[in-house]
Amino acid sequence: MQQIPIMLAKAGMVLAKDVFRGGVPAGMPICGKDTVLTDALITRLDQMDVQTVYVDGHPVWEEGGQSIEEMLQALDKRFEKCREEPLNSMLYDIYKAHLTKSMGGEGGR
Repeated sequence: MQQIPIMLAKAGMVLAKDVFRGGVPAGMPICGKDTVLTDALITRLDQMDVQTVYVDGHPVWEEGGQSIEEMLQALDKRFEKCREEPLNSMLYDIYKAHLTKSMGGEGGR
């Protein structure tokens, strides 16, 4: 899941959270989670002064952001001294799977 400015939203992206007017979850949502964005919907949200939306995955690379490879290398370094322990190894695998899924990377490394 990634929070992106509405101006970077593209048709086909899927909302990961409900969208509320003003970004404050008070009252009825404008759009529900799992809604597929269209150009018309993005325009309407922009006109309603929605500043950001949460979308599935990590579709937008941000200046200064880390690539999936850099994040996985950092994870390897973080676990290098303790990965032989079974629980730490399981934790490493969970983090790696989460990063890979959320960043849209390949499963094999």
